[in-house]
Amino acid sequence: MKYFKIFTPVGALALALAIGGGCSKSFLNEELITARSTADYETTAGLDGLATGMYQSLRFHFNYEWAYATTNYGVDEFTVGGDPTMQMWNSYDANLNSLTGDVRTVWDNMYGAINSANIIIQNVPTYYEGPNKNTRLGEGYFMRGFNYFKLLNQYGGVPLKLLPSTSVEFEFTRNSEQEVFEQILGDLKQAYDLLPPTAAQRGRITKWAAAHFLAKVHLFRASEAYNGWNSATKAADLDEVIKYGNEVINTSGHKLATNFVDLWNYTGPDAANETNAEIILSAQFSSNTSTQGRYGNQLHLHYPSVYQNLAGMVRDLPGGREFQRLRSTDYALDVFDRVNDSRFWKSFKTRYLCNNPNGAPKWNATYAPTPAQVGVAKFTGGQESILYIVNNAGDNRYTSDNINFRAPHMFVRYFNGQAGNMLGNHGNYSASRYVGLSKFADGSRETVASQFGRRDGILARLADTYLMVAEAYGRKGQYVDALPFINALRDRAAYKNGEDRDFYVDGGVAYKTNAAANTAAFVSYSDRNTYYESNDIAVPTTASTLSDMHINNVGEIFSSTREFYSLLNAGSDASKFLQFILNERSRELIGELTRWEDLTRTKTLVARCQAFNAEAKPAAKDYLRPIPQSFLDQIKTSGRPLSAEEKAGMQNPGW
Repeated sequence: MKYFKIFTPVGALALALAIGGGCSKSFLNEELITARSTADYETTAGLDGLATGMYQSLRFHFNYEWAYATTNYGVDEFTVGGDPTMQMWNSYDANLNSLTGDVRTVWDNMYGAINSANIIIQNVPTYYEGPNKNTRLGEGYFMRGFNYFKLLNQYGGVPLKLLPSTSVEFEFTRNSEQEVFEQILGDLKQAYDLLPPTAAQRGRITKWAAAHFLAKVHLFRASEAYNGWNSATKAADLDEVIKYGNEVINTSGHKLATNFVDLWNYTGPDAANETNAEIILSAQFSSNTSTQGRYGNQLHLHYPSVYQNLAGMVRDLPGGREFQRLRSTDYALDVFDRVNDSRFWKSFKTRYLCNNPNGAPKWNATYAPTPAQVGVAKFTGGQESILYIVNNAGDNRYTSDNINFRAPHMFVRYFNGQAGNMLGNHGNYSASRYVGLSKFADGSRETVASQFGRRDGILARLADTYLMVAEAYGRKGQYVDALPFINALRDRAAYKNGEDRDFYVDGGVAYKTNAAANTAAFVSYSDRNTYYESNDIAVPTTASTLSDMHINNVGEIFSSTREFYSLLNAGSDASKFLQFILNERSRELIGELTRWEDLTRTKTLVARCQAFNAEAKPAAKDYLRPIPQSFLDQIKTSGRPLSAEEKAGMQNPGW
């Protein structure tokens, strides 16, 4: 019997196909099957299985170190935390090169998924029978376009492989960026025309996911990275962004979450936040440990700062296993209006409770409030044990000494007398002690040490659609038309009348329904933040901040003093608007695996790293990743290996 395996352009890399029907999570069957007869893909059942298997590839974007390294390192929002395992992706030093492992990992996995899509596209028209024929074909076109878009953004023009591989192939040439864009847009348009507006099963791709990504691809092609050749398509591309984006916003049935925190208030697998109407496409994960695969969703590991080695603390499920890979920069904190914009306090964790009272620190004679308290524990189980104060330069309340008179471990951003600094150290924040992004916290895991996150990974949500339409209008110079799309998000981000500003929730709260966590006497999870103390607000308020967040006219954008225009040398209205929209994308989408590609497409990577990330030293070559050396070493021309000169010609400039 002849068996079929997927081969990528690097040669003999066989990738497993995930095949199957339904499961307890949704339509996905997570069983991995390493080989199938080619005849299986000439039947309706086999093609249904292959189409379902393609969805497994969406998990790749949340699985392991490559998820954040290729998207959120070496940018303005994050730098290296206490664990420098993947630091080369942030620093752009010599350790990031064509031999770097994950340079190849992304390449291989995208091409593996593309080959599955190619089988669907080739075989469904001939062999598929039944009412789902158009849907299966649309899924194939979407997946091929989606994966080529990832390749294009990371590597530039890449080989277009549009037919299935049935044996190892070695001869490939690179297509131009223009050709790859045209292929992506053609595939996504086919998907848009073929896919249903409503998914038959949760997690399936719809017409609106295709429309969202059509808008995104058109926006990318109209961006600065392609100014060398995009003049003929730029105006039409911006119109297409507006057209497809408005369709998704007005026609799809997707709606912005009522409260920004609804997106991150994860209480367990398949909980309400995973079905929020704002989510257009997500990678499906589950609580089925027998079929979770090698990784699970590991984003929960990478953003938290360390808490488990402080006196009175141990790691627990709601607090997370802190790999401390991504440390928030000063830009990440200062880009928010932390008094009026609730998104900051709904995205970052600033307060912990004592979960190890036997290890709690004790007062000494120097700092004890009274002599009677010398030798007494500073706090006990369930009391506040760690506070992060997110203050501004000029705050004279704290010194490195007087914080010792406070019971909790205190981490203060600025001490008295320290000047504002976007690149240097201040306060007692450090590589391991920083305000950690908490959007991906996962208290539903099986054990404290488990890396296997169970929450879905969001690949597209409606807020991004709004921002793309706003950017397209701004690029056309129609700034007034952009305002409603910007204000839709800023109005939501405002504190509502009566809202409790120091209430906090993240996905660690899933511990409450997790039997593995409910045996603990105390947990680190706190439902409070440090809003009032950080902002030095003495009297709590529940007044609305809508008037502070809403932008009344475009002049308020261009005259703003909080958008870093001077640091970024933004003088013209067009330049200011671009920087503003990038800042607004941070405020809304920070950490959501989009930043590196946003900065490379807008050609702002170097300037923003210089302004906000002291460790990142990108150069002109770093607007693209290197082509994997494994690919260059294995491919051939006219049956012979490439010469050194030919390899250099295939490689991206500067690598």
